[in-house]
Amino acid sequence: MEAHESSELIEHEGHGGDGAKNRTALTISILAMILAIASLGGSNAMKEANHENVMAANTYAFYQAKTIRQTMLKVAASDLELTMLRDGAMSATVKEAYQKKIDDYKKTIDRYESEPETRDGKKELLVKAKEHEAVRDHAMKQDPWFDYAEGMLQIAIVLLSVSILGSIPALYYAGAALGFLGATSALNGFFLFI
Repeated sequence: MEAHESSELIEHEGHGGDGAKNRTALTISILAMILAIASLGGSNAMKEANHENVMAANTYAFYQAKTIRQTMLKVAASDLELTMLRDGAMSATVKEAYQKKIDDYKKTIDRYESEPETRDGKKELLVKAKEHEAVRDHAMKQDPWFDYAEGMLQIAIVLLSVSILGSIPALYYAGAALGFLGATSALNGFFLFI
């Protein structure tokens, strides 16, 4: 074989190898981009889950505080009613003052039960807490899919990198397949198809 022929052969093999290397490099780049998006999605899902969990806990604490205050007012109103019944010699002015206080307590008790205008009544607080829990639960369902995606995409990138170094097509196909599964898992993390 002459030098001219061997140089053509090297050039021909070089172009074939460069095409595979370029394809692999492009695949790695795409998977790295998807990995970054999956990582961001997973991070955001966990932040949202933590935030909504705190918001739900705060809302339940507010609900409990309202329940305690409401119970205290019920006890106070009952005590005043019993005092009125027990003391028959109470003057009309005092009875009127007691009744006014009992009515104020009952009005506040009712307001603690439901306050649609401010959404701070117990009924509204329970609805808010359930909404926070629903958002938290959704984010918790998303997070594992992002974790799976990150793991598969990282392994895929390693396999593809080794396929370039070793010129092993089987590693390219294994890495591409794993990358596809990782990308699908990331997509499922965002939309929860499964």
